[in-house]
Amino acid sequence: MKHPKIPLAQTVIQLCKLKQIKHIVISPGSRNAPLTIGFTSDNYFTCYSIVDERCAAFFALGIAQQIKETVAVICTSGSALLNYYPAISEAFYSDIPIAILSADRPKHLINIGDGQTINQKNVFENHIVYSANLKLDIKDEINVPHNEELPIFKSLENKLERILGLQQGIQSFNEAEINMALNLAKVKKGPVHINIPLDEPLYELTEALSVNPKSESLDIKPIKIDEAELEDCIDEWYVAKRKMILVGVLEPNAIEQQLLDELADDSSVIVFTETTSNLHHPNFFPSIDKLIAPLSEAELITLQPDILVTFGGMIVSKKIKAFLRKHKPKQHWHIDKKKAYDTFFCITKHIEASPNQFFSEFLSKVTHVTKSNYFDIWLSTKKHRSKKHLEYIKEIPFSDFKVFSQILKALPNKTILQLGNSSAVRYAQLFNLNPSLEVFCNRGTSGIDGSTSTAIGCAVAKPNKKTTCITGDLSFFYDSNALWNNYIPTSFRIIVINNQGGGIFRILPGHKNTDNFDNFFETTHHLSAQHLCKMYKFEYIKASDETELSESLKSFFTTSKTPKLLEIFTPRTENDSILLEYFKFIK
Repeated sequence: MKHPKIPLAQTVIQLCKLKQIKHIVISPGSRNAPLTIGFTSDNYFTCYSIVDERCAAFFALGIAQQIKETVAVICTSGSALLNYYPAISEAFYSDIPIAILSADRPKHLINIGDGQTINQKNVFENHIVYSANLKLDIKDEINVPHNEELPIFKSLENKLERILGLQQGIQSFNEAEINMALNLAKVKKGPVHINIPLDEPLYELTEALSVNPKSESLDIKPIKIDEAELEDCIDEWYVAKRKMILVGVLEPNAIEQQLLDELADDSSVIVFTETTSNLHHPNFFPSIDKLIAPLSEAELITLQPDILVTFGGMIVSKKIKAFLRKHKPKQHWHIDKKKAYDTFFCITKHIEASPNQFFSEFLSKVTHVTKSNYFDIWLSTKKHRSKKHLEYIKEIPFSDFKVFSQILKALPNKTILQLGNSSAVRYAQLFNLNPSLEVFCNRGTSGIDGSTSTAIGCAVAKPNKKTTCITGDLSFFYDSNALWNNYIPTSFRIIVINNQGGGIFRILPGHKNTDNFDNFFETTHHLSAQHLCKMYKFEYIKASDETELSESLKSFFTTSKTPKLLEIFTPRTENDSILLEYFKFIK
C-alpha cells in the first residue's frame, strides 16, 4: 500500500482508521495532497470527491446525520476552509459529529504574501467542540531550515539527538491532540477542527509507515440523575394541573414507546410535537401553529401551562415561542445531556440526562395522575381544527398550500423526507405526516444554504431507503452546486416549489408589492431548474396546476435510471393571502 511520506499525514490517517472513521469527503487541492493520497490509497475508507467545499461539508453532514458517526472532510489551505463554516455551525447546533481536516502551510510561510494562505488557527473557535492545531514535522535532514524550535548546537551528534528528541515530542503532542479532537467529536456530538501544517514536497510516497500512533479513549462516567432533583420534579408534577411537553428535533425512534404511551394517558398533560420531532401518537398534538394561531388572548391564557417540559433540538414554530414567552410557565424543565437553551426566558431546571433515562426513572416513581381537563379541552380544539383544515383545502385554488397537501400525501411509506428551511418546513408543520416517514431538516441554524447537499449526503448514507428533498426555489438555486456530485443514487428525488422568489417574506410584516420589496426582500426571479437537470442528468418534470401535479406524482417515485426532480410553479402573489386566510378559516 502507498502512504504519504510525511509522518504527520500518516499519523492523521492512521488515527482516523483506529477511531473507525470510514467516510472521508475530499475537496481537491495541492496542500492537502498527502492526506488525499493516504486516504484514497487505503480501501478501509470510503472517499468522496466534492469540488465545492460548502457543498462538501453539508454532504458530509448529511452522511453523519444518518450513520450517527463522525465523518471527515478534507480541504486545502486558504479560503477553501472558510467555505466549510455554514455546515460547521449547523453541525455545532444540531449535535452532528464532523472532523474538519484542513491542510495548512508551515508557520514560516504564513503572512509573508504567499497565495492560498490565511490564519487558519482556531478559525471556527465560536462554533467548534475542539480545535487541534498540530505542529510541523521536523525534517530528517541535518540542515533543518525555518524551524524556530532548533537552537544552535555544539556538535553534529548533539544536533541529531536534539532533532530526534524534538521530533518525538512533536509526534507525541500531535497524537494527543488528534486523539482528543476525534474523541470529543464522538462524545460531545459536534464538529472538531484539526489544522495540519504540511511542508513540501507534498507528493512523495513510501511503502512503509514511519509512525505507529496509539488510539486513546476518554473516560466517560455514566450520568446519574440527582435524587433530590427527581423528588422535586415529582412533587411539582403532582401539584400542577396543566403540563405541556414540547418536543423539538429528534431522531426517529429516539423515545421508547412505553414512555410515550404513559405520557399520552395523563389527562393533565398535552404533548406538542413538530414535523421534525419524529414522534407520533393519537393523543399527541402535531401541527402546533394550526392549534394555537387562531386562539384569542383569553384562550391562550387557558392554554398556559404550570409546567413546561422540553427535550429535543430546536423548535420551528415561532408562534409557540411567542406564546410561551408571553404566557410563561411557572416551571420550565429542559432534558438534555449536553445543553439547555433558555428559549422562553423562564428555565428553572436543566436535567442532564437523556429523555429516555429521565422519563424511565421519573414515571416509575409517579404513583398517581392529577385530575385535570387540560387534555380534553385541547383535544376538542384539535378535532375542530382538523375538520376545518380539510374543508379549507377543498376550497382553495392551486397554491403553495394546496401543493403541500398533495405532495406530502404522495410520499412513499418508510422513506426519508429532507425538508428545506424557510417556507418548506413551515408548510409541512401544518399537515399530519405519514408516521412511517423519517423527517430531517437543518434546524441548527435554520439557513437555506446546504439543504440539498445535506439531503444528498443522507441519500448516499441510506442507499436502501428512498430520500425525498422538498425545498423552495431560493434554497434550491442557492445550493445548486449540490447536484455537482457523482454519488447521487438514482432513487433520490427533489421537489422544488417554485413561487418565483422568497415567498416567506410575503407573510412577514413589510410593504409588499413595491420595487424595493420585490428586489431586496422577496428577490423575485424567473429561473427554472430545467437546464440544471439537463446538465446534471436528472429527469426533469414540471407541474403548473393541480391536474399536472396529480399526473406527475403518479410516476414520480417509481424506479428510474436517473434521479428525478419535480418543479412545481405556484402563483407568487396569491400564496401569502391563502396561507394567512387559513388561520382565520380554521378558528
